[in-house]
Amino acid sequence: MSAAALRIVSSVCGRTWMKALRRPVLLSFSLAQPMIWMLFFGFLFQRYRVERPGGEIRYLDFLLPGICAMTILFGASQSGIELIRDMQTHFLGRLLNTPADRRLLLIGKLTADVSRLLAQATLVFLLGLVVGARISSSLPGLALAVVALGLFGLAFSALSCAIALLTRAPESMAVFVHLVNMPLLFTSTAFVPSRQMPDFLCLVSKLNPLTLAVGALRGSLLFQEIPSVKHSLLPLAVLALFLFGVASAALTRAAQD
Repeated sequence: MSAAALRIVSSVCGRTWMKALRRPVLLSFSLAQPMIWMLFFGFLFQRYRVERPGGEIRYLDFLLPGICAMTILFGASQSGIELIRDMQTHFLGRLLNTPADRRLLLIGKLTADVSRLLAQATLVFLLGLVVGARISSSLPGLALAVVALGLFGLAFSALSCAIALLTRAPESMAVFVHLVNMPLLFTSTAFVPSRQMPDFLCLVSKLNPLTLAVGALRGSLLFQEIPSVKHSLLPLAVLALFLFGVASAALTRAAQD
């Protein structure tokens, strides 16, 4: 990446972070909701033990990686809100009229969004340890699991941006949360292992990208497993690349309107 391209990406990234810090409501919502779910589910089902071939594990330990991935999912779905505000203030139009490559503008924004999401997931993880969750992780496995979470966050942040650019309405974000986030969450293994799901739901969960991210993080944190590049990272990378392309096309279309 050239020095000029790097300046564009860093400038957009810095502005996105600054706007997020100036609007703590979004950050608070993205953190408070997962914590509420972890506390309620973790203690409500504290007597529930998750069965696996190597023995049972506590439900709170099983739940923590799912809540971290849920933090990424819910936070990523809000990424498009900033673009809608920029459209309403006509800032986005002025930005798109500059000679800067629109893909670099999108990369800068998504870099800020993904780094923010990973920071929030880390904080949720640390709070989970405070309330009693126990982990047993390996450093290489944890590093690859973070990559899996980052790819998942990149994919759904890009999807949120694409929806915002195509609909240009804040109401679309609420629809996105209810029609995409919740079904995606409850058909994944974030809360329940696939072997304890009905057969049809087990099949759906295997096709769910959130299951890939949760599985990579859970395997690393609980069982010291190295996430599979072929079965976890590669599908998430393909999905992230595809949705980035969709968001980039939507941004180009917005510049032409």
